[in-house]
Amino acid sequence: MRPASFSVDPWDPSYGMSYGEEMNGESLQESSAELDVDLEFPADQWRPLTADPRLPVPGTILFLDGVRRIDARVWVHSTGPQPSPGIAASYAAGLVCLNGSARITDVTVGRGLFTAAPDTADIDSRHAVYVASKAPGPGIDQLTLALQRHLSDAEVRLALLFRHSNPAAHDLLFVDGPLRGRTHLDATIGFIKTHHTTYLPAQQAAVVGELGPGQRTPAFTMGTSWRRNSWYLRLPGPPGAPWSGVVRLECSADLPVPEVTRLADLSALVLPPLASSPHKDPRAPQNLVPIGGLERELRRRLGDQQLLYRSLRAAAAGSSH
Repeated sequence: MRPASFSVDPWDPSYGMSYGEEMNGESLQESSAELDVDLEFPADQWRPLTADPRLPVPGTILFLDGVRRIDARVWVHSTGPQPSPGIAASYAAGLVCLNGSARITDVTVGRGLFTAAPDTADIDSRHAVYVASKAPGPGIDQLTLALQRHLSDAEVRLALLFRHSNPAAHDLLFVDGPLRGRTHLDATIGFIKTHHTTYLPAQQAAVVGELGPGQRTPAFTMGTSWRRNSWYLRLPGPPGAPWSGVVRLECSADLPVPEVTRLADLSALVLPPLASSPHKDPRAPQNLVPIGGLERELRRRLGDQQLLYRSLRAAAAGSSH
């Protein structure tokens, strides 16, 4: 395949592309979610729940997270009449292991050229190679989706590799963000820090506001474009709004109810001691200490964005000759 011929969009990568494409990803409001709030308790018996502190906790707790960054917006000059938009992006995934001490056990870094252009190739710049990957379409949301899929795949590979290398370990894995695409991982919980909708009817949503630190709601099943079991948990922190310090957690919809409640209780025992402090993290308490430390290391591993941008500009100038 011939070398990639491309040009770099001069706009700051943190903004949209200069042709004005808007991001049209999945709506932040999923009010049409199908709900089963009777999963653990009947709907009229919902109340704040406190986990039994005698519940056995796995000896190893894992936290999986990833970061991504668009290094440059590009135009790929293929055989068509018009160039195709694309993004040159860096991404990194990492795993933190807690088993007496906290340490980052694995990190992987990747770079990709994401475009819908049918006949492009890798970008080989001075400081990095951006591996060509086909996106489902030219919109910025479709390009970003392709990037996110690569990041999610990298995260899953890290988790599977760790467990393959430590087959005797009794662990519990927390994934930062929704569990979509990772529900096949055993003993795994998705950790969602922000809320765009409550999902719950008013009577059950009121229970969220009544949670004390370390308490959780009953588990419920929700279905949007995919199904999962979920619950809310309040982390310790300064008093504030009714939902202050509240996170939502989720696990596979295929699990039996006793396993769902066990995972929910484990989250209520494991996570509160790991909540961050406001004087150290502006996203406290939801940005857990292990995740915050991992994110800082992953962003460092991405490298200098300006250096990579200049390398891409130089490679683009060379590709036109």
